[in-house]
Amino acid sequence: MALPLSGFSLCAIFFLLLVQTQKASSVMLANLRNHNGHNSHHQRKPLIQANQTSCALFMGTWVRDETYPLYQSSACPIIDPEFNCQMYGRPDSDYLKYSWRPANCELPRFNGLDFLMKMRGKTVMFVGDSLGRNQWESLICMIWAAVPPRSPTQIIRGDPLSTFKFLDYGVAVSFYRAPYLVDIDSVQGKRVLRLDDISRNGNAWRAADVLSFNTGHWWTHKGALQGWDSMDAGGSLYQDMDRLIALERGLRTWARWVDANVDATRTRVFFQSISPTHYNPSEWNAGAATKSCYGETTPLSTTTYPGVYPDQMKVVEAVLRDMNTPAFLLDITMLSAMRKDAHPSIYSGELSAEQRANPDHSADCSHWCLPGLPDTWNQLFYTGLFF
Repeated sequence: MALPLSGFSLCAIFFLLLVQTQKASSVMLANLRNHNGHNSHHQRKPLIQANQTSCALFMGTWVRDETYPLYQSSACPIIDPEFNCQMYGRPDSDYLKYSWRPANCELPRFNGLDFLMKMRGKTVMFVGDSLGRNQWESLICMIWAAVPPRSPTQIIRGDPLSTFKFLDYGVAVSFYRAPYLVDIDSVQGKRVLRLDDISRNGNAWRAADVLSFNTGHWWTHKGALQGWDSMDAGGSLYQDMDRLIALERGLRTWARWVDANVDATRTRVFFQSISPTHYNPSEWNAGAATKSCYGETTPLSTTTYPGVYPDQMKVVEAVLRDMNTPAFLLDITMLSAMRKDAHPSIYSGELSAEQRANPDHSADCSHWCLPGLPDTWNQLFYTGLFF
């Protein structure tokens, strides 16, 4: 027969629970460090979600933070016009004042000098589409804000490879444009997407010490935005196929390349999850009459995914799970879905006055303003890399 608990016993139990909770909080990032440590690369299976550790990095809330942004757009030398919302007239700035708070741990604040010291003499390379370029430019801005004013730098712009160097530290931060990761060849004037071949692109990635990949958006494009004329799979040409099947075949080609060519004892591999878009306001506002993210100024506060969770994520997770080489999934999908306010919308240097006047047809609700959301991606990248 259970005995009733006295008031003293209840207090004692509460105190013990509080102590245990505090102890757990203090070791969350230590556990993450052990889980991601360089020395365990050859022993562990790939991380599919950081919340397999006790620190749920990608589950949490956006909170107002007056210490943000981490840099000013006018002080960064590399922001493309399509991401430079403040320069191109965005009237509000509250979207700059949010930081990500994981549900059960503190996220380390990004430290640009610490990043350079730990990466001294090494290369970080982002590989993928314009969302990868968004993150690449963000990281450069975040580091730039921390280095001494006269510290020499060098930028080498090219296609597909661009590199920004922090010369005093021997650190190179590169972006390699490969929207599908796999190769595209020109055959008799036609663009052929090689779902089974990545050898040409892969040659450019071999020397990097940290590789961060992304793909996704280009696999869904049709019409004038489609980046290929036919697909080659197994030696046969296809005018089209189920895009999820094509994505999986291309990603498995990428995964085989990583397993065959990456030495996990010296090279870290990250994969940025699918970056969400906000073209359908009915996903977060049932009575919305608009057709874009234009005019959105605050994040969503939600514990459920607004709209339809990307089917592409199932493909990404399945491929990463089957890899032999550890690949850290930078799972930014849910936390980014909450940031309907963080897109360039019509505040992009590439838009004409006529386009700005018609946001339902011209607003960019795919990319992200800088400063802005990709800075949080890089704070999480920094955490996964070093903690």
